[in-house]
Amino acid sequence: QVQLVESGGGSVQAGGSLRLSCAASGVIFSASAMGWYRQAPGKQRELVAAITSGGSTQYVDSAKGRFTISRDNAKNTVYLQMSSLKPEDTAVYYCNAGVYRSSYYYPRDYWGQGTQVTVSS
Repeated sequence: QVQLVESGGGSVQAGGSLRLSCAASGVIFSASAMGWYRQAPGKQRELVAAITSGGSTQYVDSAKGRFTISRDNAKNTVYLQMSSLKPEDTAVYYCNAGVYRSSYYYPRDYWGQGTQVTVSS
């Protein structure tokens, strides 16, 4: 059974930093593309960052230059380092194991419980 467990969220002031972690089990982690999504109340779930099995990365425009996605295959863990946080980054953040084809990330229907990120002015 696939299990994804996010952690590392919290409350920070604008300009601060957080590092989110997602521990995966039930998947061949080293062969899987991974993505971070976020969802704010009343908003559609949005892909924030994705990383391929080979380590290539892509980001939503609003995160470029501020967020870094990385992975540690030995720990079956994917990270999202967030800096220069803004109030509009406030959301529940979820990780996902998916596939990356033709420069697009496609999520599989396995989600963790999410971790709340709140950024205050």
